Amino acid sequence: MMHNEMDNRFIAEALPAFISEAREQSETIEQLMLQLEDKPQDSELLDALFRCAHTVKGSAGIFGLDALVAFTHHVETLLDRLREGAFSLTPALSTLLLQSNDQIRSLVAAAQETQAEPHAALQVREALVASLRLASGLEPAASAAKAAQPGPGCWQVAVQFGSETFRNGMDPLAILGYVAGLGAVTQRVCDRAAVPSLEAIDPETCCLAVEFSLATDAAQAQIEAAFSFVRDDCVLHLTAPDGGPDGRFQAAPVNENPLTRAGGSTRPSQGGPARQARQSGGAEVDDNRFIRVHADKLDAVITLLGELVIASAGSLLLARQSRQRTLTEANQQVSGLVEEIRNGTLQLRMVPIGDTFSRFRRVVRDTAAELGKEVLLEIVGGETELDKSVVERIADPLMHLVRNALDHGLETPGQRLAAGKPAQGRLTLSACHESGSILIRIDDDGRGIQRDKVLQRAWDRGLVEPGVTPPDAEIDALIFEAGFSTAEQVTKLSGRGVGMDVVRRNIEALRGTVTLHSETGNGSRIEIRMPLTLAIIDGFLVGVGPSRFIFPLDAVVEVIERQVGGAPSDARGRGVVELRGQVLPVLSLRALYGLRSAEPERSSVVVLRAGASRYGVVVDQLLGQHQTVIKPLGRMLRSLRGMSGSSILGNGEVALIFDVASLSQLAAQQPGTSAAHRTKPAVPALS
Repeated sequence: MMHNEMDNRFIAEALPAFISEAREQSETIEQLMLQLEDKPQDSELLDALFRCAHTVKGSAGIFGLDALVAFTHHVETLLDRLREGAFSLTPALSTLLLQSNDQIRSLVAAAQETQAEPHAALQVREALVASLRLASGLEPAASAAKAAQPGPGCWQVAVQFGSETFRNGMDPLAILGYVAGLGAVTQRVCDRAAVPSLEAIDPETCCLAVEFSLATDAAQAQIEAAFSFVRDDCVLHLTAPDGGPDGRFQAAPVNENPLTRAGGSTRPSQGGPARQARQSGGAEVDDNRFIRVHADKLDAVITLLGELVIASAGSLLLARQSRQRTLTEANQQVSGLVEEIRNGTLQLRMVPIGDTFSRFRRVVRDTAAELGKEVLLEIVGGETELDKSVVERIADPLMHLVRNALDHGLETPGQRLAAGKPAQGRLTLSACHESGSILIRIDDDGRGIQRDKVLQRAWDRGLVEPGVTPPDAEIDALIFEAGFSTAEQVTKLSGRGVGMDVVRRNIEALRGTVTLHSETGNGSRIEIRMPLTLAIIDGFLVGVGPSRFIFPLDAVVEVIERQVGGAPSDARGRGVVELRGQVLPVLSLRALYGLRSAEPERSSVVVLRAGASRYGVVVDQLLGQHQTVIKPLGRMLRSLRGMSGSSILGNGEVALIFDVASLSQLAAQQPGTSAAHRTKPAVPALS
């Protein structure tokens, strides 16, 4: 009874960690398979694939997930045959293994469900098992498979668990329980001499050594696999039913990579195949240096940190007002420490975007095959980091843009050859840091935007006055309008007029912008600019009359003095100034937002960078650097153009945060442009 309670408690505590790790292994299997298609003879990739499947099977066995164990065993068999060189990887085999990995992912997801498996799902799995057995060259008949296995026999098993077994997160009773599932266990004898006296015993040190008989049809490899997670920490000896080598507590040869489990999660040693596959240069990773933290806990810390930044700014302001030097210095030191904590904490949520990009390899492969197209996917700048919350929310818009490029942008091999292009199209995902933001590009060398079709559809839907032809950039931007589509027929990928407008809204809701550049016949480029984090940024605080505004500090290039009696602005605050012999567009915030305050005799121009363009903003006061906690604007202010959020200053005042990209569009907009001939500028929707 006690053992059952301990087993149930172990499963309840460790199962979520297993599911998380198994999902990682499944993702790694998919990426390795896609790499293997380009290098079908790469033995290292094959070995890594086999280790991933073996890890999932071994972990699932500890938790009694029999369906997952049985299915993964067939995948493991096929991979082992490939490793042996019995046959080579073909596109059909690759597709079968990818489908099998999808089944593993489904079985992992169902591990916590208590409902019975649907009959249709069982049929799908049985069909995959039949295909795996056939591909492996096994006899489909059950009798032949049974004849290939050794007959029933009674094995003698002696195992001495290492002293660090408990500290490594393993439960010997769970392992022995799994072994008992292989057959009938009898004649169990524990080595009591290995257990110290009660006064000297350490409850965290394992002293278990046991010998027992196991009547089973299983092969020796299956029995050894039950102990694979503790092979580094135990001494195992097996005596075969035919009276083979005898002896107790002798080291058995280790033929497979040993596994260890720390913190309640199953992990391969040295970072495991999941991490080994992502590393280049063969660098080893000490797995004990990693710890899993629930995202909600980290989000709570970030939220409290934001409040700490606000409180610290308020405290420093009061200290300066008191004119007490020592108090001001003490508060400045506290503010410096808060900034260091802020930077360190935000780094905890920074992850490389390459992991998200890698997910699209499978999408590109399957979608291209469905459309009858040949596509090469290139990933550039995958090591570029940004906030995990941004990564999670940008994945779906990126997925739609990739599918759209495959469906609308890239041509079929015949069309490409007729146009003088290589039969294989090229799709490139790239990322880099730019002005405190991340710039994501999706490039294809396809046909480009068919502007005649876009313009005709815009005329038909009343988006542009009939007969009016806007500039090319404005025609391209029409594809982001709600319900806009030029597809001639509805497919599973496109043609229902839903998608690109949703993509734009989702990106803008994250304070990002999306733009499209296209060259007819040579392809298209979609650029997405996103903030690195949604929580806290370094800002540059300015004042216009009594109002306070914040620019992202990374976007500020320089500050110049505005000449008295300079060039006048139009009614919307747009004008120009001369900067080192060049004309610089400028915006007057007072005129743009209708701020009712007297204009000072002297003012400054803050020069900002938005992508490749620069522009200036006229302000009254320069109030210096400011740690900015970003707060979303309410629904009533969603239409406030050029703003991305708000922040609370140390004195309790509210400052609005500029979106430099959308503000740049307002600065560059030509005065007097007719609204009828102009598409709606892309201005971020504020959450």
